[in-house]
Amino acid sequence: MSSPAPMPDPAPLDNIRFTTDGVPAARRRTYWREALATTFGAVDIGVPDEVRSGTIRMAALGRVQAVTVESEPQTARRTRSLIACSDNEDFVVVKLLTRGGARVEQDARDSAVHPGQLFVYDMARPIRMALPEPFETKSLVLPRSVLGLGESDLCRITASPLGSDTALGGLLVPFLSRLVDTADVCPEPVGELVTRNVVDLLTVLADEQRGAGATDSPQGVRVLMTRIRAHINANLADPDMTPATVARAHHISVRYLHKLFEGEGITVSRWIQRRRLEECRRALARRNAAGVTVAGVAHRWGFTSASHFSRVFREAYGLTPADWRDSNVSARTVPADRTERAEALPDRAA
Repeated sequence: MSSPAPMPDPAPLDNIRFTTDGVPAARRRTYWREALATTFGAVDIGVPDEVRSGTIRMAALGRVQAVTVESEPQTARRTRSLIACSDNEDFVVVKLLTRGGARVEQDARDSAVHPGQLFVYDMARPIRMALPEPFETKSLVLPRSVLGLGESDLCRITASPLGSDTALGGLLVPFLSRLVDTADVCPEPVGELVTRNVVDLLTVLADEQRGAGATDSPQGVRVLMTRIRAHINANLADPDMTPATVARAHHISVRYLHKLFEGEGITVSRWIQRRRLEECRRALARRNAAGVTVAGVAHRWGFTSASHFSRVFREAYGLTPADWRDSNVSARTVPADRTERAEALPDRAA
């Protein structure tokens, strides 16, 4: 299959790889079919006779591709003959449906997928996917070697929708969505770290599907730590959060919780304090920080004593909170939109 025609106007957004904007109506259907096949491999794509709009955004995260597709109804079918003549059969796609509905068939499973659910499919085996209404998807395209799952384990999780109402989906869905949305401005180490979390969660999903315990493997331990960090991040404003409440929320002992954090080289209490300090530091550096009080920021992020907060902040950063706020207000002369977008990544949820 020939490559798609050059994108008509790549200037406005440098992470748009393909768009139907500017493509003549007579060529739009062919252009869009080839754009999808180029992005996701040799696939038999069915699209409407009259394609009105479609956009594919891509960004690289090391060996992983982050892809957002907005388009009209379509079907996709990857047959054994297409797989045989393709050079990308060693890739696995993790796809989050953010708008529209879908139906996916692979490995003898035929599943309906709803907005907010994600699913996995293997490019090395036949698949059929139908999207009967306008849709948006966010995907990670991973080499099989990055995922690290064997054939039988991968077969257990393909075409099995996972939503945010499940324990694993509640972590996977926001991770994947944020990672794809910010991939173009994501610092490489952060992108790799969050991608690793996605991979670890998929590994634990495979473990659960075969009946293995959640912490029977190193991957399971990593995912438990991911859950614990996510819980801490979500409850930083609660001054009553302690190692005991964190352990209770995850059905483990306080002793085991401390053992987990020993491997991180930090105590649980120290990690909670460090995260609170980081959020306070960020809040005091914002554009509207001139009118906020140090005590207000401290209380917002779970510190009960303003004087204690000022002391630990100075120990951590070498400045008092007020000095840090004032220095950022006076020194701010250029927009920091890209920096703020990058900092918005859930790097502590790793």
